[in-house]
Amino acid sequence: MTHTCSNNISFDLHYPFDARGVAKRFRHAAIFGALDALNPGETMAFVNDHDPLPLLAQLTNRYGESIVINYVSHEPGQIAINFTRK
Repeated sequence: MTHTCSNNISFDLHYPFDARGVAKRFRHAAIFGALDALNPGETMAFVNDHDPLPLLAQLTNRYGESIVINYVSHEPGQIAINFTRK
């Protein structure tokens, strides 16, 4: 008897992360921790009240091409970015 195993895991999982609710002194550490916890194909749906350009530079240095950064909304006071692990 032959058994085949099919693992239908969806890699289109989005996890919300609202940086506005995290104290500024802990914000970057919390973001790094959340991104480190993502599996390849998973996305952190990030929301913030300002464009986090210094953070994006840090993420590029830390993760290189293993993370995709995609702006969803770039409105004043409402920045939304999807960070997807490769």
